[in-house]
Amino acid sequence: MGVRFGRVLAALLIACAAVAGAANPPGPSASAAATALESEQERAEAAVRAAHKPGPADIALRDQGTLHLLKGYVWIPVPAATQLMRVMGNSPGPGFMGLIVPDNDDDWMATVTFINEGYIKDDDARDWNADELLQSLKEGTEEGNKERARRGIAPIEVIGWAQPPKYDTATHRLVWAATLRDKGAADTKDQGVNYNTYALGREGYISLNLVTNASELEKYKPEAMTLLAALQYGEGKRYADFNGSTDKVAAYGLAALVAGAAAKKLGLLAVVLAALAKFGKLLIVAAAGALWGVRKFFKRKE
Repeated sequence: MGVRFGRVLAALLIACAAVAGAANPPGPSASAAATALESEQERAEAAVRAAHKPGPADIALRDQGTLHLLKGYVWIPVPAATQLMRVMGNSPGPGFMGLIVPDNDDDWMATVTFINEGYIKDDDARDWNADELLQSLKEGTEEGNKERARRGIAPIEVIGWAQPPKYDTATHRLVWAATLRDKGAADTKDQGVNYNTYALGREGYISLNLVTNASELEKYKPEAMTLLAALQYGEGKRYADFNGSTDKVAAYGLAALVAGAAAKKLGLLAVVLAALAKFGKLLIVAAAGALWGVRKFFKRKE
């Protein structure tokens, strides 16, 4: 494992521990919970160390296509990626395929998921209204707060567009991003952002979502677009390969994908966003090499 990727993994685990500590304040069972969490983190770390694959490499995305991973990026496949997501407080769905992280000191991560919903018609992309989509997204997120409350996760709210929905009819790629924060938080608080990029295919779509702080989104947008361009569907799986007489058609179009189904995704990554938004300074410090304890920890491990 490279030294730089070791620091990236260290930063993610620090963020996990910080979020878990905020969710489980001191109490009679705090010590036992901390011990269990530490054990879970160690297992996740070991799994990631054993399974991660640095670029350049061609990563098979199930039976759908290939991710042409470039040098400077690291692929973490399932089940190791699932373990890492779970120590962050998330439960990835059955379509989750893995994580991409930078092999440098940048503060972002990207999830890769295949959503097998069928062929998504893109006719409504010509007529959608960004303001109406944003309102629907806010309402869907508010509804999702009920599930977050049942899981003991703080409610979140959508503030506005960081990137209004943009669809390329030639490549069948969709990009959008909404800024969000803990519900009721001050406007001055650093906001999290989930930069969503979708590649539509014959049987569904591949979702590649870059997670970072809103204040650094412009800096890392090119990373998301580079990764999106590296996705390639295989023969027979492309959007253009659709057969109207035999193939399943999704029950919703692009507008509903943004305003409805995507609202659930905000909930999935809520804890990751909280980690990057609340503990971004820790990540930066670790990347700068000033967190002596983290460096010592990884030196001991290696």
